[in-house]
Amino acid sequence: MSEKFDPKIIAFFCNWCTYGGADLAGVSRLQYPPNIRVIRIPCTGRLDPKFILGAFRHGADGVWVSGCHPGDCHFIAGNYYARRKFALFKGLLEHMGIEPGHLQFSWISSAEATKFQQVVTEVTNDIKALGPSPHFQKHLAEVA
Repeated sequence: MSEKFDPKIIAFFCNWCTYGGADLAGVSRLQYPPNIRVIRIPCTGRLDPKFILGAFRHGADGVWVSGCHPGDCHFIAGNYYARRKFALFKGLLEHMGIEPGHLQFSWISSAEATKFQQVVTEVTNDIKALGPSPHFQKHLAEVA
């Protein structure tokens, strides 16, 4: 690649925890990579895997799903359902030939602004190191 790769990352954040942590990081003026585009969801347990596939299909280089810590879900067991669902989904993506690092998961509470800063930096660096996946690249004719 002749130019520097700057990944586009779609982030699905739980409204009650990670979204609050991201907000606190912004209010605290913590610096982190600007590569993520956040979609706020009520709970990670309600995230349909089709949304992840849609993000990849529309050109995302990576997807990051983050919610409440296990046991701290505002919907009691939503993050347990999410953890189980996306462990299976990650295996399906590997079976489809998609590198597992393009899909990232984390648990961040609304009070963990510095953890949010660390994780967003790690996720961005991990996806940047993988580079764009050939499965997600659009042909030049489609873009023009």
